[in-house]
Amino acid sequence: MGQVKIGSAPDSWGVWFADDEQQTPWERFLDEVAAAGYKRIELGPYGYLPTDPARLKDELDKRGLEVTAGTSFEHLHRPDSWDSTWKDISATAELAAAVGAKHLVVMPSMWRGDNGEIVEPRLDHEGQARQGKQVTELGRRIAAEYGLKTQYHPHADGHVDSQETVVRFLDETDGEHVNLCLDTGHISYCGGDNLKLIQDYPERIGYVHLKQVDPKVLAEVEAAGVGFDEAVRRGVMCEPPNGVPEFPPLLDALAALDVDVFAIVEQDMYPCPPEVPLPIAERTLAYLRTHGGGVSV
Repeated sequence: MGQVKIGSAPDSWGVWFADDEQQTPWERFLDEVAAAGYKRIELGPYGYLPTDPARLKDELDKRGLEVTAGTSFEHLHRPDSWDSTWKDISATAELAAAVGAKHLVVMPSMWRGDNGEIVEPRLDHEGQARQGKQVTELGRRIAAEYGLKTQYHPHADGHVDSQETVVRFLDETDGEHVNLCLDTGHISYCGGDNLKLIQDYPERIGYVHLKQVDPKVLAEVEAAGVGFDEAVRRGVMCEPPNGVPEFPPLLDALAALDVDVFAIVEQDMYPCPPEVPLPIAERTLAYLRTHGGGVSV
């Protein structure tokens, strides 16, 4: 049996941006994530946590925390987009590697805006094939220059979101250089099947975000035709075990892969009052600890 190594992220504290007065200050996030019992975190948006590696490492060490990954977006489906994508991603990769992370989580840019409007055409098969080739090269270069494994994160309203586009992405990319960050919430939000992805592509599950969706709120936002940001404000992502997918079968399937995998708890709730995240984080970790076999905190 493999170990499912649980962690958390700034996202679970309502953090989406490097600097936003509505967000929990970074010092409070680090204090509270450690107080909740987590030992592993992600960087969150670049610039939210200190970007000086020595200072960040000191802040982490004081709280007994380690970084599992950095996160960034790509827009490699666009012509002449390599340089701008690399500028953002390489900064995150450099910091992540400097503080001991082993992974870089990369997400697609959006085809739909906050109000449900179409901001870009959806990628067709040919477009996703071009994107897949570029992302594969991105993963190769990230590994060569920073020693990180690239894990691709499907995202609601992004160019890789539905089950069909996730499967096509896996078919169009090389597992030697890029694999899947299985975000259970985004997959469920888009009508996908997390367990089937684990079953059909066990060798491509490189990293996990644990997240649940409230089916009632999801039905309401789908009927209203609003975008993902508005759906989050309406509470579409919910506290486990109150949503879907069910975590116990997922955790069993991940442990059965017989490899160690990081599973980072996320609950999108931007914006949120500063007193909300800590109790949820404590309850969520307590719930995951009850699962037992294969789960490591």
